[in-house]
Amino acid sequence: MAVQEIKKNVYWVGTVDWNIRSFHGYSLARRGTTYNAYLVLDDKITLFDTVPEDFKWDLYHQVRSLVKLEDIDYMVVNHVELDHSGAFPFMYDRIKPEKVFCSTMGEKAIAGHFHRDDFPLQVVGSGDEISLGKKRVQFMETRMLHWPDSMFSYIPEDKLLISNDAFGQNIASSRRFDDETDKSVLFAEARHYYANIILPYSQLVQKVLAKVKEAGLEIDMIAPDHGFIWRSYVPEIIRAYDEYSRQVTKNKAVIVYDSMWKSTEKMAKAVGEGLFEAGTDYRLMALKTYHHSDVIGELADSRILVCGSPTHNNGILPLVADFLTYMKGLKPVGRIGAAFGSYGWSGEAAKDIHKVLQEAKFETPADPTRVKHVPTHEDLAACKELGKSLAAAAAEK
Repeated sequence: MAVQEIKKNVYWVGTVDWNIRSFHGYSLARRGTTYNAYLVLDDKITLFDTVPEDFKWDLYHQVRSLVKLEDIDYMVVNHVELDHSGAFPFMYDRIKPEKVFCSTMGEKAIAGHFHRDDFPLQVVGSGDEISLGKKRVQFMETRMLHWPDSMFSYIPEDKLLISNDAFGQNIASSRRFDDETDKSVLFAEARHYYANIILPYSQLVQKVLAKVKEAGLEIDMIAPDHGFIWRSYVPEIIRAYDEYSRQVTKNKAVIVYDSMWKSTEKMAKAVGEGLFEAGTDYRLMALKTYHHSDVIGELADSRILVCGSPTHNNGILPLVADFLTYMKGLKPVGRIGAAFGSYGWSGEAAKDIHKVLQEAKFETPADPTRVKHVPTHEDLAACKELGKSLAAAAAEK
């Protein structure tokens, strides 16, 4: 990809990963991603973040098209996760910068990842500032957003926030800016990204948004480490993050399930009919078809989760167990949940799902709905009633 100037003397020098399909349990089959790095040309030439090791030569040539690497004075490591620091040692050895700026936890993470003691690390914290010449960089620690080392870099002269993983999206594109793509797709992907990456740290997002407001930062561009750079929809994505982090939900339901011989699937459809008749939209998602991260993307603004599995070896089918483990780790709050499933002789699955939902702090207004063998007309009517009761419970929230 060609380098691109995003502000005067500030350049995108990252790379696009068109072919990646999975990243720590998150499916990228939809759109790929980008690894954004930024170069500021000033009295002190500064490189912000890098890219995965596999893309190190791409980054090298991007930067080299603007300056000689040995002319770079500073490097800033906003986040040590290897999709943003994998190429750091490679670039460092060619740049030999005067200083490498990182957070307190970043210093520890760099040591733990690269096992070198020759980096000229300078630890910075919230409120610290450095001069690059005409431009300054102000730092803000954003611990656990979404790693302990994470921090923002803000250039006040450009009203530019370099935000590492916050405000990102996993979208591969030849374009760089938010107004150069479909807005509805952009915000859907931002929400999907938040739900699968940032969601467990929502309370911390609220604190960071408050810190940004208290600091009086004027922001007219947000440059994340993944996806499009925000320049036209900055207020909207900040408002969206406030909404995402408060976990504002709509009168929607997700019915997620796996089925062996279609009995549990028949129950899922009947639950959906009951929800719809009671005025609640729903999405039916079979885990043989949908990746667990796509289910979470739908759950992001849905108030109800209904989860079903037949009993298999006295437990839950593997795809359902996988989804529940993934979902529980993301810590969604303020949701209503229910369990259902068919069985042949023992019938533990629906009860096990119900227990997991309770452990995940879901409200569970209904007991597990279970059907032996193949559901009858009366059984399906009971499933419809489950859907109606969940819709009624959600309407009261």
